[in-house]
Amino acid sequence: MLNPNIGKLIKNYDNRYRLVLDIANTARDISKKQEESGEISTCKPVSVAIDTLAEKVEEN
Repeated sequence: MLNPNIGKLIKNYDNRYRLVLDIANTARDISKKQEESGEISTCKPVSVAIDTLAEKVEEN
């Protein structure tokens, strides 16, 4: 589910644009790593990126 994670994430950003940029950059990195390693994932890179950023927020 994306919505709870986005709700947690938006509290740590001063604007939504920065949040979207961070999610997009993280998703590109994840996609690139999967492509280079030949890994096949059933999850979309954007979903994984949101979850990854949400985990980082929870750690802080």
